[in-house]
Amino acid sequence: MFKKMKNIDTAFRYVRGFTMLVIVGCVVICCFTLYKSYSLVAEMQSKIYILANGKALEAYASDRKDNIPVEAKDHVKVFHRLFFTLDPDDKAIQATITKALYLADGSAKRVYDDLKENGYYAGLISGNVNQTISVDSVAIDINEYPYRFRCYATQNIVRPTSITTRSLTTEGSLRNVSRSDNNPHGFLIERWNIIENRDLKTISRRP
Repeated sequence: MFKKMKNIDTAFRYVRGFTMLVIVGCVVICCFTLYKSYSLVAEMQSKIYILANGKALEAYASDRKDNIPVEAKDHVKVFHRLFFTLDPDDKAIQATITKALYLADGSAKRVYDDLKENGYYAGLISGNVNQTISVDSVAIDINEYPYRFRCYATQNIVRPTSITTRSLTTEGSLRNVSRSDNNPHGFLIERWNIIENRDLKTISRRP
C-alpha cells in the first residue's frame, strides 16, 4: 500500500512539474508574441504612404532632429523665393509677400515696409519689372540654438530695356515653432538682415 502511495505521489509530482513547465512555456510564448506585436505596430507606424498619380508610394517617418539641416535650409529657401520673386502686379506681390511673412518675424516685415515706403514695389509695377531669385546656397549652424544661417542668392531683375543680375546675401536665425499650413517646416526666421545686395552685371535688351 505504501508503495502504491509512493507511486501516486511521484506521478503527482511529475504531473505538477509538467503542468508548471507548460504554464511557463505559455507565458514565455505570450510575452514574445506581445513583444513582436508591439515591434510590428511601431514599425508600421513609422511608414507613411503617399498617394501620387494614383500610386501609393512608401515613405518613412523620422525624428525631427534628423531632418533639421534639410528642413531649415528649405525653409530659408522658400522664404527668400517668396519674398524676392515679384511680378509687376500689386495683388501678386501682396500674395507672395504675405506667404513669406508667415515664415519670419517682424524683422522681415520692417524690410518690406521700408521697401514699400521707398516706392520699390510701385516702381516694379509702373516699370513692368519682373524680379526672380535663385538661391545658390544656405549655410546653417545647428550646433547652437537658435540656429544661425546665411543665405547666398542671385537676383535677376528684368526690365523692358535691360536685365540686371545682383548678388544677395542675408543672415538671421531660426527658431522652432508649431507646424501649420502657412508654416509647414515649423521654423520662424528671426533677426533677418540683408548684408549685401549689389549689382554684378547689366545686359541691354533689344527693343
